[in-house]
Amino acid sequence: MTPVNDSAKSISGDGASTITAEAIAALVSGELIGDGSVSVVGVAPLDRAETDELSILSNAKYQSLLATTRAGVVLVDPAFRDVACGSRARIIVEKPLEKLLAVLPRLYPERRAPGGVSPTARIGRGAVLGERVTIGDYAIIGVNAKLGDDVVVGSHCVVGEDVVIGQGSRLWAHVTVYRGASIGARVFLHSGVRLGSDGFGYVFRDGGHQKIPHVGRCIVGDDVEIGANSTVDRGSIDDTVVGRGTKVDNLVHVAHNVRIGEKCLIMAQVGIAGSVTVEDGAIIAGQAGIAGHLTIGAGARVAAQAGVFGDIPAGETWSGYPARPHRESLRASAALYKLAAMIRRLEKLLEGSEAR
Repeated sequence: MTPVNDSAKSISGDGASTITAEAIAALVSGELIGDGSVSVVGVAPLDRAETDELSILSNAKYQSLLATTRAGVVLVDPAFRDVACGSRARIIVEKPLEKLLAVLPRLYPERRAPGGVSPTARIGRGAVLGERVTIGDYAIIGVNAKLGDDVVVGSHCVVGEDVVIGQGSRLWAHVTVYRGASIGARVFLHSGVRLGSDGFGYVFRDGGHQKIPHVGRCIVGDDVEIGANSTVDRGSIDDTVVGRGTKVDNLVHVAHNVRIGEKCLIMAQVGIAGSVTVEDGAIIAGQAGIAGHLTIGAGARVAAQAGVFGDIPAGETWSGYPARPHRESLRASAALYKLAAMIRRLEKLLEGSEAR
């Protein structure tokens, strides 16, 4: 096996192009300090960037790296304007990470899908394909499915019958969309996503677990992104809904009849049980678990690994197991850490009492 050279420069596979510091400053409306002719072809962290790469400094935790960075150009928050800088050019700009969003498409132009249907794909009877649709190798499009303009379906995807996919949406390889699901415009579904499978619903009868037929839909709104290997069940007697602009990380499970509002953030390994309502703008951090039939209020925040067993009011931050308001959770944890020492002192008192 060839040894890995950690010092070797990473080369992007996205076909990066070149842009000068002067052009970057104009693009982000920032103040250029240094050599405006310096050009960059990629982006990298301060400690690993090379002379032809762009980096950013927006967090005080990394300001010590600015003096030694090899980056050709650095986007610098005004708070660190006077920090020594090793790059040939720096651009002072508010919210550097946000401004980077304007630069990345110039450095890494998006590759348009080639368009057309692979000869190995299967298109069901009555399926409707919009303009410039791309269907990859061995993909299956079900009967009466409807795909809007510029939809991209990756290799080995399965799009069930009567599925609707809005314009500009993309399914990476091995995505499965069950029958009757509805996907909005500009939705990104990463590899391994499963939409519209039956939820976990059973009734114990006649000595066994009898399955509850699931007749609800799975509805995904516009501008949603769902990460790799995440699952969203269809509704049982209601619909499961993921609202417009919501972003779901990898390995998330959304159960039947869940309704997630607009512009929510749901991080990796979150589990949301059936019939939960997550209102607009809520944030659920990694590995949190939400019990069934609860409401997470608008703008609420659920901390990582929280176990939620009650409704969370709008705008509040809850943490811990069981989850409670964050400050209360911190106090409870602090008290728990003191418990061992208190027990040891109590045992000594009891020993002394018994000795007398």
